[in-house]
Amino acid sequence: MANTVKLNQELPIITKSKEYHKIALELIPSQTQTLAKGTTQHVLGVAPIFAKSADGCIITDVDDNQYIDYTMAVGPLSLGYKYPAVDEAIIKQLEDGITFSLPHYLEAEVAQIINNVIPNAEGVRYAKSGADATSAAVRLARAFTGKSTILCCGYHGWHDWYIGVTDRDKGIPESTKDMTYTFNYNNIESLLDAIDSDTAGIILEPVTFDEPKDNFLKKIREICNQKGIVLIFDEMWTGFRMAVGGAQEYFGIDADIAVFSKAVANGMPISLITGKKDIMKLLESEVFFYTTFGGEALSLAATKATINELITNEVPEYLDSIGGKLKANITNLVNELNIEYINIKGYNFRLMLTFNHPYVDSLLIKSLLQQELLKHGILWSGYFNMSYAHKDEHIDYTINSFRIALTQLIVYLNSDNPEKYLLGEKMQPVFRKISNFNMKPKV
Repeated sequence: MANTVKLNQELPIITKSKEYHKIALELIPSQTQTLAKGTTQHVLGVAPIFAKSADGCIITDVDDNQYIDYTMAVGPLSLGYKYPAVDEAIIKQLEDGITFSLPHYLEAEVAQIINNVIPNAEGVRYAKSGADATSAAVRLARAFTGKSTILCCGYHGWHDWYIGVTDRDKGIPESTKDMTYTFNYNNIESLLDAIDSDTAGIILEPVTFDEPKDNFLKKIREICNQKGIVLIFDEMWTGFRMAVGGAQEYFGIDADIAVFSKAVANGMPISLITGKKDIMKLLESEVFFYTTFGGEALSLAATKATINELITNEVPEYLDSIGGKLKANITNLVNELNIEYINIKGYNFRLMLTFNHPYVDSLLIKSLLQQELLKHGILWSGYFNMSYAHKDEHIDYTINSFRIALTQLIVYLNSDNPEKYLLGEKMQPVFRKISNFNMKPKV
């Protein structure tokens, strides 16, 4: 019998997941299209591998096991799975068509909505993925300034200009790598050290899990103003979650270009490039950025419906409240159990547990905890991506489940061989190196 969202006596049976995994091993490199969904981020042999369906914040795997989902498709589901108003908008648009030989009127209608809710969205263009949008922003920065070098801070997709600074850089020409450098978050000196006379743009995630300190974002804005550098906010995570208008609205700091995806269409594939008119007008003729599916109407209909729901239901405020409840309770629980090596951090809409045990590998700890939570019907891979579908009863259940799971984790870690309790393969990092990527040396 399949497991449900309760304390099950056994781990879920994942027979069908394993059968599909054999096919994927043969035909799909990495067995996934998104690393954060794949087997490296779950305990292979124990955790579900393939989904079948989902509703609200409950996901069902191909073996019909159910889980409260805290990954939420790695971010797009700001409202939750099968959200009626969004699904109805998609179905209604499907009756009229998907992609046309002329621009669809929703392209103009949604652009007007974006202009109203996102600061500095004086120009709006559409694409399909976050990497499309960040790469378009980088090209615009170079075109606008006539300079070449890009400085980045965060994760910005798979395209050459960015991935060349990571340790998954095979296939990227050295000349491309030499045009992008990184700086460290909340370290203004590392940014100043990286800037030179050829710096065209600075792109960063305004926040990930750390809060900006000492007016970090404001200082970057001032530096860009002084040196004629284009400031790009990568708002894939902060957009429509931190505030409907994203980090620009939340912090009151203007970027020259801001790019969005994930939460804007509740699961439909769309990304946004927005920015100031003098930069965006380069897309008229000087800068080439066109894509057949940019104006695909189902995603535009979903975007319109999603933004309406986000505003009407004050979803960013709700995510702050429900995530705050989860954060406070896990903090109290960790303190109560005297677990000094676990910490919860991040803004309330997106939280993360960190592990810093003096003797035990952090990925082993995370793997053991994930394994225990699977018994409770909780799908968790280190993060809590909050959605409007997560209600008080889900949070209350999660806290109770964490109490039991953490108590068991303590037993494992106090043993002479914690690894013997892991019944599958340990989780792996996405990048082997996690900081100081391609830092420019001082000259």
